[in-house]
Amino acid sequence: MNTTLWIIAILLAAAFAAAGAMKTVQPREKLVAAGMAWAGDWPAGAVKAIGAAEVLGGLGLVLPAALGVAPVLTAWAALGLALTMVGAAVVHARRKEYPGIAVNLVLLVLTATVAWGRFGPQAF
Repeated sequence: MNTTLWIIAILLAAAFAAAGAMKTVQPREKLVAAGMAWAGDWPAGAVKAIGAAEVLGGLGLVLPAALGVAPVLTAWAALGLALTMVGAAVVHARRKEYPGIAVNLVLLVLTATVAWGRFGPQAF
């Protein structure tokens, strides 16, 4: 189970860090043009803040446990990202972007699994 949680956490970390970095460095207009229409409804600063939170959450899924420095932060990062995916699913539902909701739900289940495992039976 521990190995499975590590694999999920590493894959999630890569996905969230990449998606967050894109939101952080790309102008909002370019994100909208690339298919992230929801970004047009939010101020540029909010989009960048969401991106920064995703990057930090992605790093938090792996680094605390890997470095042995406050490893409980791994579980908190997973919980934070799960809540972020709940918010993202709500935004996509309001915009009737149903494929986006499916992606958010998959990421929600995976982050919630890591949070459950790291808070519970496979805590560090």
